[in-house]
Amino acid sequence: MSIIVTGGAGFIGSNFVLEWLRASDEPVINLDKLTYAGNLENLDSLQNDPRHTFVRGDICDRALIDQLLVTHKPRAIVHFAAESHVDRSIHGPGDFMRTNIEGTFTLLEATRGYWQALEADAKAAFRFHHVSTDEVYGTLKPEDPQFAETNAYAPNSPYSASKAASDHLVRAWHHTYGLPVTTSNCSNNYGPYHFPEKLIPLMIMNALAGKSLPIYGDGMQVRDWLYVTDHCSAIRTILAKGRPGEVYNVGGWNEMPNIDIVHTLIRLLDELAPSKEGSYARLITHVTDRPGHDRRYAIDARKIERELGWRPAETFETGIRKTVEWYLAHQEWVHNIQTGAYQEWVNKNYASR
Repeated sequence: MSIIVTGGAGFIGSNFVLEWLRASDEPVINLDKLTYAGNLENLDSLQNDPRHTFVRGDICDRALIDQLLVTHKPRAIVHFAAESHVDRSIHGPGDFMRTNIEGTFTLLEATRGYWQALEADAKAAFRFHHVSTDEVYGTLKPEDPQFAETNAYAPNSPYSASKAASDHLVRAWHHTYGLPVTTSNCSNNYGPYHFPEKLIPLMIMNALAGKSLPIYGDGMQVRDWLYVTDHCSAIRTILAKGRPGEVYNVGGWNEMPNIDIVHTLIRLLDELAPSKEGSYARLITHVTDRPGHDRRYAIDARKIERELGWRPAETFETGIRKTVEWYLAHQEWVHNIQTGAYQEWVNKNYASR
């Protein structure tokens, strides 16, 4: 018995692999292309663990996917692999179309062939879990109810449009071919190993380096925040109990404007790593908002609680403190991830704002 995880060297994927192997002896075959956000250092603790097999490869490579399925005979696939940053999708949408749409299609087709050849019991037990985002639902007004699984799709960026397309492919492969799929649409994740182009790690790392803290527009864009290990536990729950063909929204019940997130991080850093120059609040800089920036996302996570019994274990207060403490304790990881390529991206995205 084993599972295949795609994108298992990225932020959420690596946390999932680590959490899976803490809780289970079931082997993981970890397929990751190791693009800018894939980092094998996240998985250093598994270097000598025979339960973890790492394969560097592309989910668009059908021959490789077929080989992995035949060799390892997984009982489940957990599909994280995706291009995932809105700003990058605005600057270069082509990679998002290829990985998120073509890659998911390739993975589904290979999985369909493998699944159809399984014996009856293994076929009935098999699952394909697709990890998606709340951004496929578009944006909410302040007074609107939270996103439910029944909301119409209304993606507003190349990233969210590519994820919406992949969601539709997964749904179609279930309804047309009977492939036993589940999908989760999650809110904004945060926690250990988060690549530093995203809000929370970027603010932590810039503050510690004495650099400006760039806030898009007025900073009143609202997001629901989900601690990454809570997201991992939700996926494990869906794999164990989820009904094929169903979608489950996964949220942290933590709606908060971006500017409040930044001030929370500043308070924690002022407490845990005070600067000789005074409060890190002095570094806040408002920059031009990005094109098409959605104003509010919020997840209604009642379905997964009602049907599967899952609810997040962390509050925002406990999760964000753990996150800041992790970054302070892992400065070598922070240093190693700040490559020339990453710095080039930061300059490209923020210099003209």
